Amino acid sequence: MKKDNDDRGFAAVCTEYIKKHWRVILLIVAGYIAASALNFVNVATSQTIASFSLDDFEIGQIADRDIIAPRNIAATFDNPIVIQKGERIIHKGFAIEQENYDKLRKLAESPAYFDYRKFLNNELFLLVLGVVWFLLFAFLPFGRKILLSESVLQVVFSLFIYAAAAFALKTASFSSPYMLPVIIPSAFCTLLVAILYGQLPSVLFCVLAAFGVYNATGWALIPFLYTILSCLAATNIVRKIERRIDMVIASLLLALVDIVCMIVLIVIDNESFQRMPIAIAGAAFNGFISGILALGFLTPLELVLNTASVFRLMDLSDLNNPTMRRLMLRASGTYTHSLMVAQLAESACREIGANSLVARVGAYYHDIGKMDQSEYFVENQTGTNKHDDINPSLSVAVIKSHVKRGVEKAHQMHLPEQIINIIAEHHGNSVISYFYNAAKEKDPNVSPEEFRYTGTPPTTRESAVVMLADTVEAACRTLENPSASRLDKFIQMLFNAKVEHGQLDNCDLTFRDMSKIKGAFVQLLAGYYHNRIEYPNQKNPDDDKKDGRENKVPDKKGDDKISDKKSDAGKSNG
Repeated sequence: MKKDNDDRGFAAVCTEYIKKHWRVILLIVAGYIAASALNFVNVATSQTIASFSLDDFEIGQIADRDIIAPRNIAATFDNPIVIQKGERIIHKGFAIEQENYDKLRKLAESPAYFDYRKFLNNELFLLVLGVVWFLLFAFLPFGRKILLSESVLQVVFSLFIYAAAAFALKTASFSSPYMLPVIIPSAFCTLLVAILYGQLPSVLFCVLAAFGVYNATGWALIPFLYTILSCLAATNIVRKIERRIDMVIASLLLALVDIVCMIVLIVIDNESFQRMPIAIAGAAFNGFISGILALGFLTPLELVLNTASVFRLMDLSDLNNPTMRRLMLRASGTYTHSLMVAQLAESACREIGANSLVARVGAYYHDIGKMDQSEYFVENQTGTNKHDDINPSLSVAVIKSHVKRGVEKAHQMHLPEQIINIIAEHHGNSVISYFYNAAKEKDPNVSPEEFRYTGTPPTTRESAVVMLADTVEAACRTLENPSASRLDKFIQMLFNAKVEHGQLDNCDLTFRDMSKIKGAFVQLLAGYYHNRIEYPNQKNPDDDKKDGRENKVPDKKGDDKISDKKSDAGKSNG
């Protein structure tokens, strides 16, 4: 009975896993079928004898194996040699004579011959490679959700590289293992993957592409080593670029690296290659043109795939773009708040090794939903508070709506999915406590669910950091005498509240990360709220002038106090 329960449990787990990853599994199957088709064409057009290339044999060589003809092959006008089924073409331990070699060539060139052994060997290798790729992308901690478009792009690029390597080897110009890397577009594809999706996916793609080349070239070691070295170099070169013009410099660096790789492989292999200068020049050209072509393909791929690439994020971080200018004009307080949240989030993400650029851009846009009803959010109010005239239920509906409106605007702007997720998750599903408490005073039976944000808790570290920065920036404005020690205690209290309410359960933040985030917040806010000296004869425009005396020097501590608690609550919850 226990075994049956275990079996049902295992079946349920498998079913749930397939339901969760069925799109990627279907993609792997489709990619495997496409690779099998390429493998079939490759084997069918290869000159092989019993899984060995014709180039493995030469006249006068002592044969290290027996090769027996698998079928009858009749004489033709171009080649009058006749081969009988079962005939021993070469004998192990005997020298290969001209007649043996001619029959080997006849067997290899026969269109009726298909090497099933080589085909099945390749099929098994491709199957294992596909399974390993799926497991790596399914279980490695990328810190973000892997989009289906990313997997599709990698499968397409892998097939492209496999086909280029397999069929270029059949041409006279690229038949040498040193000339073949010149035509393989592995660096070009790697650059695109690295810029569009980041370093870790790019490294995994490098390994996948290199082993694909290894199989496509009949287990040739030189193309395999060159591919993996060049791809890893390409991934590292574009690791910190921020401008499109940097791609030109990256192309030159990649060309230099490819030259060094080619020379090193030639020296290690002790190859006296007559076309070595051409191979070196070709490697340099491949590296340079890969970077230039990647730059050209980036913009359309960014738009089609809607990725958060470094270049697109830099474009979105321009505060002069129309959206940020509208936010500044319609909701100037929200605009200032967003800038401060962006500084806090960026600084914290740098401390914990998260993507600081994603966090900064996400913080810029996290409150764009407030533009339509900006007067209901305290940071934009200059006089009366509109919430004074409406009941808490209506107030909370307005406050909650800015998240939904922000997501809708983000979709209309075609923002990357990572940025949209930050907008949707920056309040999680927390309760808007001020209005809930106000409603509870009128009706003790009111449900907290009516006053809860409808979003989901953050699922990435960047989204969680933006949530914390948003909460801290709004709340710390209410803190009297915000010294570093008071900020430290206050921020820790805010963090504890988020943890207690389960808002950080779905992200990968650790206690160590939280400590670093708090330190970054305290450092920035302590500098922002630092005390300033009073200038001599400074006048306070609010002092009474009736008695003709000079205005008094303002009471700094009194000026810094915020008395409207309801407004504070509206800001911290909005």
